[in-house]
Amino acid sequence: MKKFISIAVTAAVCTAALGFVFGCSSPVLDSASLTDAGAVLGKVSLENAGAGAMEKGADPKGVSIQEGTLTYAAGHYLAGNPLTAGFDAYGYNYQAHIFKGSYVNVYLGRDGYPPLTGNDQSYLATNPSAVNHWAWPYRNDTVIMKWNDAWLSNRDRDGDGLLDRHYGFAGYIGSGAWLTNHIAGGEGGDKWTTFTKIVAVPADAEKTGGVWYGADGVEIGPDIWGEFAVILEVESGSGAVYHSASGPGLGAY
Repeated sequence: MKKFISIAVTAAVCTAALGFVFGCSSPVLDSASLTDAGAVLGKVSLENAGAGAMEKGADPKGVSIQEGTLTYAAGHYLAGNPLTAGFDAYGYNYQAHIFKGSYVNVYLGRDGYPPLTGNDQSYLATNPSAVNHWAWPYRNDTVIMKWNDAWLSNRDRDGDGLLDRHYGFAGYIGSGAWLTNHIAGGEGGDKWTTFTKIVAVPADAEKTGGVWYGADGVEIGPDIWGEFAVILEVESGSGAVYHSASGPGLGAY
């Protein structure tokens, strides 16, 4: 089994590891990416995400992806192109709240690169600097990432032309947002998998020593990104290396 520092997110959906350690596994993905699931489209960053979610003129129904007016954000390789309801070339399906594909493709688009869809040699022939991308070494690892509407919506209700994050809330705390990551890699006897659940903490949660606790004093989970907690981490060969004392259910927060 490959040995990695499990970081439960590289903040972009992130650009830098946050130093969150769970022992040995693959790096877990990030927020605003994944969630950047949305970093590529998103409402800027975690620091200022959500400002204006309830601005005057907000439309409770909003604009859907199917209407064809919502586009990839500036800086993305596909900037200005409309989002589509199915899977894009990177592996994102924003309508269905899922990513499925190569680990590196979680990040390549938002960093201005085309998706890796062929062999390494042909890709690097036209995109030589990609070899220096921090996620390039993980290109053979596969990711299935899922999230709910509070994490990254498939609609724009506040009229800024981007998919909403934590709509109706000033930030992620108390929004009920959640994200799951299933990462797999290796070959033969070295195959490994990790599965992680991350939730936005409740509004009445308190953080002590880098760990979130509920109003009842029961541990929710280790802090990540300031507004979230890891509630479950499972590794192949080891089982659950972390299990929230408040429970691993996504709907409980």
